[in-house]
Amino acid sequence: MSTGSLSFQQAAWKRLKKNRGAVFGLIVIIMAVFIALFAYFISPDPSPNANRIIVEIDGEKPGFTQDFLKIRKEKDVTTPSFFKQLLNGKEDVYYYAPITAHEQKGDSIIVQKFIDEGVSERQSFHLSELDKDPVATKKFLLGTDNFGRDILSRLVVGTRVSLSVGLITVIISLSIGLLLGSLAGYFRGRTDDIIMWFINVIWSIPTLLLVFAITLALGKGFWQVFIAVGLTMWVSVARLVRGQVLAVRELEYVEATRALGFSNARTIVRHIWPNIMGPVMVIAASNFASAIVIEAGLSFLGVGVQPPQPSWGLMIKENYNFIITQNPMLALAPGFAIMLLVLAFNLLGNGLRDALNVRGRL
Repeated sequence: MSTGSLSFQQAAWKRLKKNRGAVFGLIVIIMAVFIALFAYFISPDPSPNANRIIVEIDGEKPGFTQDFLKIRKEKDVTTPSFFKQLLNGKEDVYYYAPITAHEQKGDSIIVQKFIDEGVSERQSFHLSELDKDPVATKKFLLGTDNFGRDILSRLVVGTRVSLSVGLITVIISLSIGLLLGSLAGYFRGRTDDIIMWFINVIWSIPTLLLVFAITLALGKGFWQVFIAVGLTMWVSVARLVRGQVLAVRELEYVEATRALGFSNARTIVRHIWPNIMGPVMVIAASNFASAIVIEAGLSFLGVGVQPPQPSWGLMIKENYNFIITQNPMLALAPGFAIMLLVLAFNLLGNGLRDALNVRGRL
């Protein structure tokens, strides 16, 4: 099949596949989406928010291995359905007590409970208090944080926050930006003047300060940070859309819609928007990457996602003091995750720009 017989979408996809950087970015993004969806089935710690606190093993280095005695909880813990576990994880049925040695005598197990390095306490437990397989060995591939939580598990579950804030931000920014940009570019005149004045006012305020103001007005929390970031990133979309609409509104197919008596709304939504989606997709990818960085910054400063919910920025905040001490991986691991995901979206955005031939239009 020749390139000339390919549709625009097929030709763009063919060009995109030839861009190794874009393909790498797309693969990383697909993997991140898969990890985010099935986080609680993938992470070694499937408890809600990967928040299994074992203070005796805090601040351990990557590759740390520890034996645990699984002590049954006094209350009954119900097993959640597949969808509940998919969304929120499942509560631990047992307490995990770190031990250095164990010995079974009759119907009891005698253990040396780990307290601190070089310190242990002899304890005895009846088998009825324990799991059928009472001793479990766990390996912490990325170590543990200052609360004894598994860094890898929190990193996996934290992927949800970064992708969610990017997705919600892009949806909000595209919705507002497409609407205002289209109105300004299509109707021009006073409508354009008013919208551009508003855009310039918002544009003049530093993004981080605007996010702080909105976050303080809405309060700290998971959903508030999504809305705050989304409400600050629509300006670039609106400016781009306005320019694109100004360029196409005088073309023949738009004139034809007017001659046929189509409404302005139908002309914009059905005929103009599909023809300007190339540049919009490119800036959406860029906004996705920017949103991830802004959310991490907000969480690091304490006005974003709140503990114990895992966020990569929050993980860096909790553990950045370890960078110059014995275990820098506690802060470096979420930093590398942010860098990789942001790089993936930027590479994909650059690939889309080249594949959709919008370099000269941005």
